[in-house]
Amino acid sequence: MTAWALTLHDSIRGLSPEAWDACAGDDNPFVSHAFLSAIEDSGSATPRTGWLPRHAALHDGQGCLVAVAPTYLKAHSYGEYVFDHGWARAFEAAGGAYYPKLQVASPFSPVPGPRLLVRPELLAPGGASSARDALADGLAQVCRELELSSCHVTFCTEQDYDALGKRGWLQRLGVQYHWHNDGYACFDDFLSRLASRKRKVLKRERRDANACGLTFRAVRGGDISEALWDAFFEFYQSTIDRKWGSAYLTREFFSLLSARLGDSVVLMIADHDGKPVAGALNLLGRDALYGRNWGCVGEWPFLHFELCYYRAIEFAIENGISRVEAGAQGDHKIQRGYVPSFTHSAHWIENQGLRNAVAEFLDHERMAMIGEAEALREFSPYKQEDAG
Repeated sequence: MTAWALTLHDSIRGLSPEAWDACAGDDNPFVSHAFLSAIEDSGSATPRTGWLPRHAALHDGQGCLVAVAPTYLKAHSYGEYVFDHGWARAFEAAGGAYYPKLQVASPFSPVPGPRLLVRPELLAPGGASSARDALADGLAQVCRELELSSCHVTFCTEQDYDALGKRGWLQRLGVQYHWHNDGYACFDDFLSRLASRKRKVLKRERRDANACGLTFRAVRGGDISEALWDAFFEFYQSTIDRKWGSAYLTREFFSLLSARLGDSVVLMIADHDGKPVAGALNLLGRDALYGRNWGCVGEWPFLHFELCYYRAIEFAIENGISRVEAGAQGDHKIQRGYVPSFTHSAHWIENQGLRNAVAEFLDHERMAMIGEAEALREFSPYKQEDAG
């Protein structure tokens, strides 16, 4: 039996980029050392903002790093997009202390991906599963030893979800909307798969968005100037001001992002009279384009759909990318070719009374989510023979 050892690190810099990324792989940029260090170094996820890094590292009996998890001690539930505020209020009303808690996540990023990051080539056959179990059990043990209420692994892969469920973690489903590339040759090829009425709507939206004197471009990595990031940050803040009132990400984060992730950063820009008026930030993984933040100045018909959805689809088709994940919420995305897809989270609750209550809630919520996803698929814009 392997003797595992779990350590916690108060900065991503406590683990080398090479060691971390050997565990994280290169599929998903949101768990890369580059992304997580940009989040920390920019002051976006720091103790001051209520995110205290406590990154988990699992070593085998020989002291080799075999698994990691992006982990934070949290004093609130903001910036997570899997909502547990009701759990916190109920527990505190009963005299408990819900905060601080542990959060295994990519901060401010409702992007599905691996969270229990295992380096399989250093392990014997079946060792990856054992390491994942040890990481799950170690995080639960941290909760007990630090007297924390809970640990939450959010937007994890289905593999992580299943592994955590087998170790006694409570499981939670969510729904997002993703576009899948069915080998389309061009955007018109994609449109040809839609039902006639839906196809006309998309064509009209694109026509109106492109009839306002706007020009569009995709700018990547090192080609994104500081002036362009300044403009995008203004767009980002304008969206935050309208919706939430408090920006999570600092201006410095965006500069660090393109410097460290290079061409994985894809910024869709709309210009008017040679001046940027809107932008949509995407990150490119091995096989997916992930839409994140967007904003604009002024009022432009259907510009959000054009820049965030249709331009992303065009980029994916042109670059042979399998899917586009357009972020949290928004069933309006269905009509634009983005279909319901489940997201997965797992939760360790220490207090038995709270655990029982949350387990009952999640049992009902999962059934509701499954039913909702099935109902939403009835609104698919695709022709009947392509809707499956």
